[in-house]
Amino acid sequence: MAENNEKTAKRIKRGVPYSASRSEQPVVSPTVIKRLPRYYRYLRQLLADDIRRISSGELSRMMNVTASQIRQDFNCFGGFGQQGYGYNVKYLYTKIGELLGVTSSLTAIIIGAGNLGSALASSPIFERRGIRLRALFDNSSELIGTSKYGFPVYDVAELETYIKENDIDIAIITIPRDVAPEMAEKLASYGVKGLWNFTSAELDVTKYGVETENVHLGDSLMTLCYRVANKNEEKD
Repeated sequence: MAENNEKTAKRIKRGVPYSASRSEQPVVSPTVIKRLPRYYRYLRQLLADDIRRISSGELSRMMNVTASQIRQDFNCFGGFGQQGYGYNVKYLYTKIGELLGVTSSLTAIIIGAGNLGSALASSPIFERRGIRLRALFDNSSELIGTSKYGFPVYDVAELETYIKENDIDIAIITIPRDVAPEMAEKLASYGVKGLWNFTSAELDVTKYGVETENVHLGDSLMTLCYRVANKNEEKD
């Protein structure tokens, strides 16, 4: 046991993440996981600026997160740096990308080819995160058979066959709230592994082993409105 601990310590000191068995790996809190994309974004900018090494203190000043919090977050995955030497930006960017599944070549489809679905299809967000968007689905005869920014629009009646034949990982839902829960159940039963939900419904299909990220754009807007309104009141 002592010998194993010594080997682990040496790996961490060299900046090599601790690769424990699944039963030995610590449970990482959702709060830490939510910060990973932000680290990834800042590290991408550092690489673009040709910055190759950075300390936790320097990164903390950029992100407005304490250096201690950064070190704690990274230690959840074994640590990526060396004390007194800082972090290799490219290495850290690559490793966090692996944790986020950027290198997994995940595939995705969009359910709903209306305004929001089309806007998402036009965005570079998928390509930048290593996700391969394949197609959109809708029930409108005016949209079926057309394309959105180079992606074909298929009939929702073809969903099950398409998902199973193309091994789709993620479904992005941009349909009306009232039909979203039924659609989520169908997608889960068809074999998708994750749902990115832009409806106002709070979807949960964990009983199928499917992960869901509920995105409430209205909540974000109202949070901003609250801050703006209260800031104005403070000035009065």
